[in-house]
Amino acid sequence: MCNTVVVPTPYKHNNTSVSLLRYHFVWCPKRRRKVLVGALGERLKELLREKATELGWEIIALEIMPDHVHLFISVDPDMAPSQVMHRLKGYTSRVLRKEYPHLIRLPALWTRSFLVSTAGMSSSKTVEQYIAAQKTRD
Repeated sequence: MCNTVVVPTPYKHNNTSVSLLRYHFVWCPKRRRKVLVGALGERLKELLREKATELGWEIIALEIMPDHVHLFISVDPDMAPSQVMHRLKGYTSRVLRKEYPHLIRLPALWTRSFLVSTAGMSSSKTVEQYIAAQKTRD
């Protein structure tokens, strides 16, 4: 009898592929307004985690700054970065604008643009540390 030890792996397995896709996203509210503060910022975190879980994605790191969001996320290979942003921005905008009426004054909650960069295993810790360090910056 052989004793095998199963080591958890960050790789995602499905029927036809094995992948490790991690994206670092940064995006801003329209006109870079500093609206992501207090309860609204906390609610945004909840909504992003909720949607990621629903879609089977893993949030590795997340920081909400007053005027932008940093998200480090692991997704499936069938999901393009633009689709990830479309789903997360669309969902959070819809819910937040319904729950926080003062956001309706903005022409849109989010800008159409975003930054995305890829990160494999070697740079994942670097990205996580960078995102964590954002809270300590002024």
